[in-house]
Amino acid sequence: MRKPGANNTFIAYISANKWLALAICVVTVLRLSFIELMGLMPQDAYYYFYGQHLALSYFDHPPAIAYILRLFTTVLGRHAYVIKLADTVVTACMLLAFYRLATCFLSRHRAWNAWLLLYSTLMVTLLSLVSTPDVPLMLFWCLSLIALYKALFEGSRVAWIWAGIAMGLAFDSKYTGILLPAGGVLFLLLSPRHRHYLWSPWLLLAVAFFFLTISPVVIWNAEHQFASFRFQSSGRVSGMEVHLLDFFGVIGHQAAVLIPVLLVALFYYLYKAFRKYRFHIGRVPVKQLFLYCFFLPLFLIFLLISPIYWVKINWMMPAYITGIIWVSTWMGMKFIRWQWMVSLVVHLVLAVEIIFYPAPIHSDDTMIGWEGLGKAVKTLHKAYPGDFIFSADDYKTSAMLNFYLGEMVYSRNIIGQPALQFDYIGTDLRRLEGRNAIFINSLTDVNDDSDERLFVAELRPFFVSVEPLPPIEVKMQGRVVRKFLVYRCMDYRPPATEMVK
Repeated sequence: MRKPGANNTFIAYISANKWLALAICVVTVLRLSFIELMGLMPQDAYYYFYGQHLALSYFDHPPAIAYILRLFTTVLGRHAYVIKLADTVVTACMLLAFYRLATCFLSRHRAWNAWLLLYSTLMVTLLSLVSTPDVPLMLFWCLSLIALYKALFEGSRVAWIWAGIAMGLAFDSKYTGILLPAGGVLFLLLSPRHRHYLWSPWLLLAVAFFFLTISPVVIWNAEHQFASFRFQSSGRVSGMEVHLLDFFGVIGHQAAVLIPVLLVALFYYLYKAFRKYRFHIGRVPVKQLFLYCFFLPLFLIFLLISPIYWVKINWMMPAYITGIIWVSTWMGMKFIRWQWMVSLVVHLVLAVEIIFYPAPIHSDDTMIGWEGLGKAVKTLHKAYPGDFIFSADDYKTSAMLNFYLGEMVYSRNIIGQPALQFDYIGTDLRRLEGRNAIFINSLTDVNDDSDERLFVAELRPFFVSVEPLPPIEVKMQGRVVRKFLVYRCMDYRPPATEMVK
C-alpha cells in the first residue's frame, strides 16, 4: 500500500487543525504584506552598497548576500521591496531544503511537525525581510547537511563533492559557516561507525572543494592584510567585558526569535537527554548524534560566552536547523498549536508596530523615517549641488542615503575614522579637497540631541567652518518619528594620513 505523500500529509494537517491553518494563513499573509509595507533597514542598504561595489569579498562579511542583492536589483530595479523580495525568495528555498533535511531523520508526519515549528518562528520573518549574511547562510547550511547525510548514511560518493561546495558557499555567506566542517569532523570523531572517513579520499575531496569554493574570500583577505578575518576574530575578542545579566538578555531575545514554546522545549529535552546519556556518547543513536554535532556546539558556545560578550540576535540561528529537527521527535500537535498561537500574536503586534509605530525605537536599527530622510536630502542637495554628502555613524545613515539618492554618500572616513566597507571601495578623499559638504547626523532619540550636537567638534579640524542648517524632521500620523541634524561644512581638508584602499 502506498504511503501518503507530503501534499496529502499537509492537507490532513489543515483539515484536522483549522485554527492552526488560520494562524498559518494569517502569518503568511502578514509576511508577504511586509515586503511592501516594511521600510528599508540599514542592513538592507549596507549590503546593497556592497553589491554596488562588486568584489571577491568585503570587510565585514563574505560576499554572498551582496551578490544576491545585486542580482535582484539589477533585474527588478532599485526598490526597497525588491530587496525584501530577494530575502523572501532565498528564505523560501531554505524552508524547502529544511523539509528535505528533516525527512532524512524523521517520518513525513514528524518532518511536517518540524517544518511547522520552523515556519512559525520570528526567525523566518527576520530572514525574509532583513538582508543579512544569515539569509544565504541558512540556505547553504541546510544544503550542506543534506549532502553530508547522503555521503555518510547513504554512501553517496558524489555527495562528498556537493558537501564541500555547499559548506564553502555557507562560509562565503558568513564566517559562521566554518562550524559546518568542524561539526562534520566532530561527528566523525564521535561515531565509531563513521570514523574511517577521517582518512578517506572522499573526505579529502570534500575538503579540496571546500577550499576551492572559499578561495575568493581568502584571496580578498590576503590582498587586504587579512582585514576581515582580523575584524571578525581578534576585533571581536577585544570587546569582551563581564556582564552577567546579559545571559538573561540573550535568553530573552532567543525566546523572541524562536517563540518561547519552542525555546522552552529545546531546554527541556536537552535536560532530558543529558539525564539519559550524561557523558556516554556511545549510547546516543547515531543520527541523533549527527544532529547534536551541528546544534549543541554553536548553541552552547554562544550561550556560555553571553555573560562576557553580547551575543547578537541572529548568531545562534544556524544551530536551530538541527535543533528543531531533533526536538520534533517528541513535540506533538498540542505544543505546535501553542507555538502557532503565540506566533500569531507576535506577528500581529509586529504588524501594528510597522503600520502605526506606537512604540518608538531609540536606535538607528529601524525601518522608520529613512525614506523621508532620502527625499529631504535630495531636495537639500538641489539647493547645494556642488556639495558632497556624508555622515559619521558606523554605516547606517550613509548606506541609507546611498540607496535613496542613488549616488555616493561618504561615511566617517571623511574625518579620518575607520568606516568599515567604506574604507575599501577605492575612494580618494584628496579629490574632495576644497569642496563644501552637507553633514547628516541621525538622532536615536528625537527629544535628545545633546550628544549629536557635541559631535560637531569632531568635524571642525577638517573644515574651515561648520554651520547648522534646519534639521530634517520625518513625521508619521502628525508626530515626529525621526529627526536628523544637518550642517553645511565649508572647504574640506582631508586627513593628513588619508589612504586609498
